[in-house]
Amino acid sequence: VFMDCQMPVMDGYESTRAIREYLQGKPLPIIAVTANAMEGDREKCLDAGMDDYLAKPLRKDTLYKMVEHWLNPVQAQALGNRPSA
Repeated sequence: VFMDCQMPVMDGYESTRAIREYLQGKPLPIIAVTANAMEGDREKCLDAGMDDYLAKPLRKDTLYKMVEHWLNPVQAQALGNRPSA
């Protein structure tokens, strides 16, 4: 799931928490996609339950690397759930 952090009605942080609660621990990669690239924004996303973070504007190579990483859950687990940037 690519999660926009700034949505109307329910933001991405609240949406992620709701998804995590609904899934009750079942794995689902949720990647933040946000224009927020200030200090602490990545941590805020991870604290909300997102697995990773992409700041806009997106770079095609970074996006591809992120998708490849999270489509292989065994590799993601071995890497500690973070792609090497």
